[in-house]
Amino acid sequence: MAGPRSRPRPRRGAAAAGVLTAALALVCAVPLPAGADPNPPPTAGDPTPSAPVPIDATSPDLKLAQGATLAPPKVLDIVSVTDQGSVSASQPEERQETSNTTVTYALQAEVLFTKDSAKLSATATSRIQAIAGDINAQHVTSAIRVFGFTDNLGSSAHGDVLSKQRATAVYNVLAAQLSTLGDPGHTFQVRGYGEQYPIADNSSESGRRENRRVEITFTPPAS
Repeated sequence: MAGPRSRPRPRRGAAAAGVLTAALALVCAVPLPAGADPNPPPTAGDPTPSAPVPIDATSPDLKLAQGATLAPPKVLDIVSVTDQGSVSASQPEERQETSNTTVTYALQAEVLFTKDSAKLSATATSRIQAIAGDINAQHVTSAIRVFGFTDNLGSSAHGDVLSKQRATAVYNVLAAQLSTLGDPGHTFQVRGYGEQYPIADNSSESGRRENRRVEITFTPPAS
């Protein structure tokens, strides 16, 4: 994501501000005080991912390094994670996370758009249409969330705008394809979170690449 660089900034929350009532409802995001978002993305974790706890590789018991402590235990409900990519396993172009309650497709921005752009490529359109097919096949009736994210390069304001534009571009294709499939009556939440909710370390290009993404999340009906 290109744009003028700026000094590190505190992260800011975001929340839904409006709903357009029609066959499809679109929820737009505006900045609100931190912690005000009642419905953060499923991938939202620690605000700033840190490096793994150092391990003493010379220890026969692989003890923690002097002074290191483990993070509090946390139970995750991820059932399966499927990556698709043509470059390397460590840089998936598309990731599907299926938990006990939701399905999330995370698409890398480089696969969907050219640099610093919100114009979708032909390849991106086919990927989004395939996801629409999955939503249609699962007979989803709950709200569908389309959230855009960037890395921490450039200004925060630029990232907020670009991530929302990209999320909106994905939403337009997704909604149109669902309508074509005879499934037009969905409610959508479309938001741009900018650099908030990183899923990788922004100090490296590989991490920033993971953070530049658009996520599509939905809840399948209970079986």
